[in-house]
Amino acid sequence: MPTNGMLDVALQVIEDANLSSGSDSAGVSEDEDVQLFCTTGNVVSSKPLKKPSLKPVTTVKDEDQNKMKPNAKRYASLPNREQHQRFLTDFLSEVLNNAIFNATDRSNKVLNWVDPEELKRSIDLSLKAEPDSHEKLLELARATIDHSVKTGHPYFMNQLFSSVDVYGFAGQCLTDALNPSVYTFEVSPVFVLMEEVVLKEMRTIVGFPGGSGDGIFCPGGSMANGYAISCARFKHMPDVKTKGLHSLPRLVIFTSEDAHYSIKKLASFMGIGSDNVYPIRTDAVGKIQPDHLEAEILRAKSEGALPFMVSATAGTTVIGAFDPLEQIADLCQKYDLWMHVDAAWGGGALMSKKYRTLLKGVERADSVTWNPHKLLAAPQQCSTFLTRHEGILSGCHSTNATYLFQKDKFYDTQYDTGDKHIQCGRRADVLKFWFMWRAKGTSGFEQHIDKVFENAEFFTNSIKARPGFEMVIENPECTNVCFWYVPPGLRQVPRDSAEFGERLHKVAPKVKERMMREGSMMITYQPIHDKPNFFRLVLQNSGLDKSDMNYIIDEIERLASDL
Repeated sequence: MPTNGMLDVALQVIEDANLSSGSDSAGVSEDEDVQLFCTTGNVVSSKPLKKPSLKPVTTVKDEDQNKMKPNAKRYASLPNREQHQRFLTDFLSEVLNNAIFNATDRSNKVLNWVDPEELKRSIDLSLKAEPDSHEKLLELARATIDHSVKTGHPYFMNQLFSSVDVYGFAGQCLTDALNPSVYTFEVSPVFVLMEEVVLKEMRTIVGFPGGSGDGIFCPGGSMANGYAISCARFKHMPDVKTKGLHSLPRLVIFTSEDAHYSIKKLASFMGIGSDNVYPIRTDAVGKIQPDHLEAEILRAKSEGALPFMVSATAGTTVIGAFDPLEQIADLCQKYDLWMHVDAAWGGGALMSKKYRTLLKGVERADSVTWNPHKLLAAPQQCSTFLTRHEGILSGCHSTNATYLFQKDKFYDTQYDTGDKHIQCGRRADVLKFWFMWRAKGTSGFEQHIDKVFENAEFFTNSIKARPGFEMVIENPECTNVCFWYVPPGLRQVPRDSAEFGERLHKVAPKVKERMMREGSMMITYQPIHDKPNFFRLVLQNSGLDKSDMNYIIDEIERLASDL
């Protein structure tokens, strides 16, 4: 690795001297058609990328491309080898160099901070009547990468997603190249079947008997939670699909006061109303209090409302708390309520024999949200909604549009699965996750989960032993580690004074500003309830080790040393 941490990768097209339409291999050399060159200093290594023998292909020499008219049929949305091969080769080299390898190198910055107004002047975002040259497009790609946050960097720990998984990235590239829409077997045969395989295996891991039930990939955990509300409402009141809400009683949902905001947002979006989402108090470690949940169910009934759903959380956004699912399941069974588990964040723990007990009782749920793009580190976005109720998604959402879901097709139309979604066009988010699964195996996912939990435990034990660090939750359940850092200049201030609370509240925002301006790392902060701002470290990159945990601790100490 060069001392500046910059790795140079070049995708180079190699002409085959034996290119011939009459050869048995269709004129394509298996080992010499395309090579990937990785340059480190003066050392060059190459690995051939084998291509299938299909038909004769020709490559374009640099001098021939230079003679091309720069805007020749640029409007046409069709790849042309003569016009586009060199551009795509250069573009992909740029992506591999700067958005993948260099962007994830510890010796490089997480981001190059620029204030908004300055950024507007730094990158040309304007739209023009005439097309840009390929050279200009490559320049814009470089600028976009340079000014973007490198979310795959080991020291990006700011949200509930991070890292660049190589196999997930490969699957994402293939998805975009094929550009499918997963609604019918006729246009997405592989992906329709792939979704069914992956979703059934996920239901099996959750604990639904034999993987039975149904499921979908959907655009984010918020939408998955919305599907839960929709299915729960339909199960209790199927007429809502055709007659709407006007003749129904007031509906009530129950969820943790620390639950994801999407429950309120989707309840409002679906006409239930955010005031009819009753927040349930949490205990000292962020878990729902079952006694308060039951009291609120009874209160809603006494008000003449119709309770129909409890949304529990397995891994809350801030604290990482896991609600007591077995006790919640008992209450849902007692009062005939749909039990949903938002395991968007914590669902990945199900892959580990050691940590899946955090979700004990999830197998009793009516539905589960599980986002592989979070704890399992699949590329954005990769979210699933799983339910034990076979057919409910179609019953709730299908409209049988005859221009898409014809029943007299020449194949078995049960594989036209798109009508159970509220979307029509839909990305094949399954491919990147399936590709990762095949590359790592279930055992690899288990090792990944065990590693990130190990890192979280090491970090927690380390800061407990360091002066100035104080835990918000003494023993975190998930890989969220929430803590304050009390700088030396604040340690002599009385803890019960208003001055201490006010000054401590300002520490995390100031340290966050400094780390971003320097580009050294990204860790978020927030208050919760009556607690002042604290840091929330979230770990889901299994490429990190103990030295990285020590780096984070040392860096916070350095950035806050004069506060």
